[in-house]
Amino acid sequence: MTVENVWWLTLGIYLVVVAVVAVLLTLILLEAKKIHAGVSEIWNVGQKVANNTIHISMLERTNQLAGQILSSAKGIVGATAQIGGHASSCPSCPQCVLGRRR
Repeated sequence: MTVENVWWLTLGIYLVVVAVVAVLLTLILLEAKKIHAGVSEIWNVGQKVANNTIHISMLERTNQLAGQILSSAKGIVGATAQIGGHASSCPSCPQCVLGRRR
């Protein structure tokens, strides 16, 4: 082989290698974009989950308050029943109740 033929062969091999590397780098770039899109979606969903679950800790306090409200409501029902019982048996109501306050 002459020097010129070796030079052309080397140049051809170089161009093939450059083309293969360009194709591989393009494929890597496309996959990186897909991975980035997937990670971004995971991040967004994670933020939504975090926003929805942050309020769970407040439910304990809400349950405590609801229990207190229920206890108060039972007391009000009992007091109302006593008032109703008194009013049904007392002919001078509501004057007797109002008169006791003075």
